[in-house]
Amino acid sequence: MAAENHTDVSEFLLLGLSDDPELQPILFGLFLSMYLVTVLGNLLIILAISSDAHLHTPMYFFLSILSFVDICFTSTTVPKMLANIDAHSKDISYMACLTQMYFFMMFGGLDNFLLTVMAYDRFVAICHPLRYTVIMNPRLCALLVLMSWLVISLVALVHVLLMMRLTFSSGTEIPHFFCELAQLLKVARSDALINNIYLYVSTVLLGVFPVSGILFSYSKIVSSLMRMSSTESKYKAFSTCGSHLCVVSLYYGTSLVEYLSYAVTPSSQSSAIASVMYTVVTPMLNPFIYSLRNKDVKAALRRLLSRAAS
Repeated sequence: MAAENHTDVSEFLLLGLSDDPELQPILFGLFLSMYLVTVLGNLLIILAISSDAHLHTPMYFFLSILSFVDICFTSTTVPKMLANIDAHSKDISYMACLTQMYFFMMFGGLDNFLLTVMAYDRFVAICHPLRYTVIMNPRLCALLVLMSWLVISLVALVHVLLMMRLTFSSGTEIPHFFCELAQLLKVARSDALINNIYLYVSTVLLGVFPVSGILFSYSKIVSSLMRMSSTESKYKAFSTCGSHLCVVSLYYGTSLVEYLSYAVTPSSQSSAIASVMYTVVTPMLNPFIYSLRNKDVKAALRRLLSRAAS
């Protein structure tokens, strides 16, 4: 099939997770259930934090932002997949594909940055408790979120602009359930060297700096805990980090599983199945991790639900 300019490409075809017609109703029910649980769980976290004055602190401010980002992150991929399954279609327009790719990268990157910011917040709270309210003032908290959004938005925008230089065949098949950047570069008909270089550089930078920030924060936290004489103080201080550590482990663990699955079995379908873990499962589990391990959040949720019931 002859290559056509990207302006002539009207649509792509998302192949999804399986071509088996018998599996489609099962996939629809499974992903619809997970999506509803994700939206409801994260929405409850946001409502509980916003309605409880005791939770109007930097740590819970970042948690509410993380919950909002998780809702948006899942909403960029799952609704389109559900619509395609329901309509027995695989179509996605060229502009819709680029838009989905942009928002997927933006919200995924925001998750990454927010976990780093939350680690810094715990570092200040444990290592500099007397100066915590001064350092983590509302202006700095808002600035950290804003800077994270600006940086990742710019990175994602450059990816989209570079993608618009490439040419594709009409009806190009994407072996995934959403428009993932790496898969789009594989099916492009023109040279994608610049795109791949930018992808590798941005992935390394956006991966190394956040992970380094998290490791640095927790190395300082552990060092501070070792100097504490009271076991109760150690437990109380570290318990505030438990939920965050679980979410960090889940986020980077599922991303690593997706990378290793592709490295061991370099097939597009295995990559698509593995990516379900960090695109759908992780945002769904985050509210449960914070609500089950955090007494303040559990208490706020009980008060919220009791008010709703009355």
